[in-house]
Amino acid sequence: MATAKTGEPPRAEENGHGRYVHVTTGDSVRHLVNHPAFEGFGRLLLPRENDAYSSDISLQNIQSLMPYHGQVDPDAVVGAVNHMIDEAADGKTIFYDFYNRQKKREDPTKEHTGLFFYRGEPGAPFAILCPGGGFSYVGSLHEGFPLALEISKRKYNAFVIRYRTGSQQRATEDLAAAIAYIFANADRLGVRTDDYSLWGASAGARMAGNIVLRGLAGYGGGGLPKPATVVIAYTGQSSFSKDFPPTFLMVSADDRIADASVVDARAGDLRSAGVEVEYRRYSNAGHGFGLGTGTDADGWIEDAVRFWERHMAK
Repeated sequence: MATAKTGEPPRAEENGHGRYVHVTTGDSVRHLVNHPAFEGFGRLLLPRENDAYSSDISLQNIQSLMPYHGQVDPDAVVGAVNHMIDEAADGKTIFYDFYNRQKKREDPTKEHTGLFFYRGEPGAPFAILCPGGGFSYVGSLHEGFPLALEISKRKYNAFVIRYRTGSQQRATEDLAAAIAYIFANADRLGVRTDDYSLWGASAGARMAGNIVLRGLAGYGGGGLPKPATVVIAYTGQSSFSKDFPPTFLMVSADDRIADASVVDARAGDLRSAGVEVEYRRYSNAGHGFGLGTGTDADGWIEDAVRFWERHMAK
C-alpha cells in the first residue's frame, strides 16, 4: 500500500466503493477507527479501546501501540484492514457480537468483545485466532487480521476474537463463548464446525491452551468438542495433557518473553503423552512475530495450515 509522501496529508486509496475507500499506512489511527466500514465497533480494531481517542499516530507507526510485539509490517496491517473494508462495501457483515444485549447489561466489560470474520469458501471449516498482548491489550492488527487473511486466501474461514483484557480467566471465558456462538450460528455464518482449529499467540496461546486442557465446559462454553488442531505460538505456558489435539508449536530462540527452553520442554512432554506435535524453533524471529515477515519464521502459516489439513476428517 502506498504511504503519503513526507509533508503531504495522507490520501485514502479509492477502491471503487464510494465512501468505503482504502486506508493507507499514512492514515492515522483515528482515521481508521472512524472509517464508515467499522461504524459502531471501530475502537475494537485497536489494541486498547482508549487508543482511539488519544492517538493521531500513523498506521506506519502502529507498532508503538503494541510494545510486546515485533516484526510488525504496516503494509500487512493495512492490507488486512482493507480486505475488511472491501467486504463491508459489498454488504457483508465483518463483525459479530457473541454476547447478547442482556449479557452486556449484566457485565458492561463485555462491550469490549466481538468476532471479526474473514470468509473463505462457504461450508469450509473455520479457524479462530487469539492474538496476544499480555492481557493488557489485543494485538489483532498484527497478530490477528493479517493471519486471518492468509487463512481465508486458502479457502478456510477465519475469525479473530476481540476479548476482554486484564484477566486470563475472563479472556478464556470470552473464547469459550465465541466458539459456542460460532457453533450455534454455523449455518448463518456459512462455516463447518467439524475440523475447526484454534490458534493462539503469546497470551492468546494461553487462552487456547486453557480451552484444550479443560474443555469449553470449564469456562462456561458448554459441552462442545475440542478443536481438531491447535496452533500455539511463543508462550511460556507449560501445561499439557494426553487429551491435547494435534499441536503445531513454535517459538524463536531469541524470544525475550517466552523462554524457548520452556517451549522445548512442552513439546517433549506433549510427545511423551502421545500427542502428535509439529514443532518449529526459529532463530531470529523474536517475540510476537506475527507472519514472521523478514525473519526465518516467514512462511510458517503455510506449514500450520498443512498440519491442520492433515488432521481434518477425510
